[in-house]
Amino acid sequence: MEQDMKDFVAEARRFLDAHVAKAPDRTARPWGEGDDSMAYFSSLPPDEEQEFVQRAREWQRIRHENGFGWITGPVEYGGRGLTPVHDLLYDAVESEYDVADTGVLGVIGLGMIGPTILAHAQPHIKDRWLPAMYRGDAIACQLFSEPGAGSDLASVATRAVREGEDWVLNGQKVWTSVAQHSQIGLALTRTNPDAPKHRGITAFLVPMDAPGVEVRPLRQMTGGADFNEVFLTDVRIPDDHRLGEVDGGWTVALTTLMNERATVGSEGAGPVAAALSPEHLSALMRATWTWDDRALRARLAELLVDALATEHLNARALRKLRGGVAPGPEMSVSKLMYGQNLTHAAHFVSDVLGPRIIADTGQWGTYAWTELLLATPALRILGGTEEIMKNILAERVLGLPKEPVTTAAKEVRS
Repeated sequence: MEQDMKDFVAEARRFLDAHVAKAPDRTARPWGEGDDSMAYFSSLPPDEEQEFVQRAREWQRIRHENGFGWITGPVEYGGRGLTPVHDLLYDAVESEYDVADTGVLGVIGLGMIGPTILAHAQPHIKDRWLPAMYRGDAIACQLFSEPGAGSDLASVATRAVREGEDWVLNGQKVWTSVAQHSQIGLALTRTNPDAPKHRGITAFLVPMDAPGVEVRPLRQMTGGADFNEVFLTDVRIPDDHRLGEVDGGWTVALTTLMNERATVGSEGAGPVAAALSPEHLSALMRATWTWDDRALRARLAELLVDALATEHLNARALRKLRGGVAPGPEMSVSKLMYGQNLTHAAHFVSDVLGPRIIADTGQWGTYAWTELLLATPALRILGGTEEIMKNILAERVLGLPKEPVTTAAKEVRS
């Protein structure tokens, strides 16, 4: 087993050496040099964003052609049939190289929607979409959240009514990432309004170019528009695009959500990761004449300890995978710590910078932090609202009593 892993890593390095250059050491960059962007979410102009997406598609195609596009996927759908450990090992090796960012494809589509299609779609639908997605030809989005159904996902109100061999969908989805680039969307709909709400939901794959599908961008306070509203007006979907059983969509949703927890909890933070290194934060304090502030240095130490603890938690999950044991609650805890660490870092830096984080003086590495600070509310919501995640861990992992539910709340949940 150990030799197999070594051979796989060597193969991955040969592939990467043949196609891309090594990435520069971003944590060791001198203060004041290079791009000081702290963007967590995209804020690119439309033409640059299209180029960004095209680069992601091209790199995913190269990966796929060389056996690294879907390392854990079944061979019959274009995968490699290897273990999650191989996937993690490849990610670790690839992080050393200057490759295109494939987050627009991978976080939602390949990390969450793909496994759901594999688990619940009909064979010909798997044949149609899985190779296309993992080859980079198709992007998928998640049509779950609604204006009245966010953390309480089972309260979805988008209706699906059967008409012959088709279903007609009407409703509105919101906070839909990458919908503007997607060819397919995974939608939760209400098919039985008289059933208990968890039992009256059905999941469908919705072609995003179908008549009646309208995508409207939502401008964020960071300046970008990663999220969208999606309006479904008399959208006709063939029954073979249904995932799972009629009124059995909650099982499908849980498959997606389980993959979402793991994906968000283990993902990197792009340029933010380098900026949160001890070297960079120390240089920031020296450049702003705050290094002698003992209270700020104590907070910096706490921040770095929390980041180190998160790294060890992820390493523990990796060791379990290598031993053939599925991780327990590590990924959910890691997801919580991930959002909290970035939030604490942004608040720490705002105290270091003072007015320089809200007024652009032109000084390198100062005002740019505004991008991360404005993104922090979303970091504690995406992948599962922080309060909901804490309740799940408290009740299902620690065995604590459930929160009291009022009579009115019981009526809403039924």
